[in-house]
Order: sequence, then structure tokens, then C-alpha cells
Amino acid sequence: MTVDVLTHDEETAEVPAPELSTAEATVTESASTSEEGSTEPAAEEAPKPKRGRPKGATASTAKKTRTVELTLTVTGTADGEWQAELKNGAKWVAKGLEIPAAAVSRAAKELHADLSGPIDEVINQAREAQAAKVAALEAELEKAKQALAELDA
Repeated sequence: MTVDVLTHDEETAEVPAPELSTAEATVTESASTSEEGSTEPAAEEAPKPKRGRPKGATASTAKKTRTVELTLTVTGTADGEWQAELKNGAKWVAKGLEIPAAAVSRAAKELHADLSGPIDEVINQAREAQAAKVAALEAELEKAKQALAELDA
């Protein structure tokens, strides 16, 4: 905000004054009246405007957003079993829902690339562990078939 100090000669000159807000007009008037009797600057005598919106101002037209707190927890095991739980605030909406690993991977890719990388690593490790388990079981099955064939012979 600027304060214009007018001298007595300038006040009487017929120059159209620029439009001032009420706060600026008050500062200008007090500056011109206090100048006659004192040598202090008028800006020190003028009350400083308060920060923020003035009281009684109309409500903001900005749209207020309502936030909703939803907590989705997805947990997985080394065996590749995944579960999801959903909480709305403090209330449980769903608990212990079994979900396929492929759905977890797709959802992570949809959400963000930073999420999909680590989740896909966990899923791949579980896939490798399951493949090793299948290979071990197939070897055991083959041995069992051979033992059965020897018994039948």
C-alpha cells in the first residue's frame, strides 16, 4: 500500500483524483490533516490494516472438498497367497478377502509404476518358489511310480 502525502497547494489544484479504496482514502485524509500541525509522517499515525479476511466478509465461493479416509491393505505370503482388507475410517468394510496374485499385479500397475515394480518382484519370487516345489513334487511322484511298478512286477 502506498501513502501519498499532499501539500496544501496540491489539495486545491483541480486534478481528478484516482479512485481509492476506503483504507487508502482514510490514510490519505489523515496524512493531509496531520501534516499541518506536525512533522511526523502520516503513515505512523494511520492504523495498520489487519492480515486475513475482514470479519463479516461473505463466505468464499471456493468449493470445499470432503475427504474420505479409506485404508486398503494388501498382504501377500511367500507362497503367493494374497489377501485384502478395507477400512473406512475406524470401521472395517472387508476383512481377509482372498485375491489372486495376477489381480494384485494389475492393480499395482494401474496405480503407479513405483508400486508395480516391488510387487512384481515379490510375485516372481513366489512363482519361482512354487515352480521349485512343483519340480520337487514331480520328482517324488516319479519315484513313487517307479516303486509301484516294481511292486507290480
